[in-house]
Order: sequence, then C-alpha cells, then structure tokens
Amino acid sequence: MKARVHVHLKTGVLDVQGVAIKHALGTLGFGGVGDVRAGKLIELTLEESDPAKARASVEAMCKKLLVNDVIESYAIDLVA
Repeated sequence: MKARVHVHLKTGVLDVQGVAIKHALGTLGFGGVGDVRAGKLIELTLEESDPAKARASVEAMCKKLLVNDVIESYAIDLVA
C-alpha cells in the first residue's frame, strides 16, 4: 500500500517559497497569479495492507517526524 502525505504551511504562516514563486512567475510574464502557497508531497510505500492500521502508522510518522505541527498541516491519501 502507498501513502501520500501532503504537507502545507498553516494559514497565516508566511510562505517565503510561495512569495518567491509568485514573483518569478510575474517576471516570466505570467500575470494574474494571486496568492501562491508551496508545500511538499511525501510518498511512502508501506508493507501494511489494512487501511486503518496503515493510516494510524502514517499519522504517527507525521506527528513524530514528517510534520512540524506548530506551523504545518497535512492530509493523508492511501492508495491500494
């Protein structure tokens, strides 16, 4: 089973990378771009086949290592 963890900065946290992307897009002639928020995607291959156990395991990984819960939020997608 595969798990995808989508990590984003929480609303209200300055996204410096997003600001830089927006500026670069404007410089390249892509006007009309509003707010840009950048994030990261973490893909995991799990040996667990039970979706509930897999989700619980990935939640624990997020809380212990993958996500800084002070400034980031995340969403988990499981793919069979």
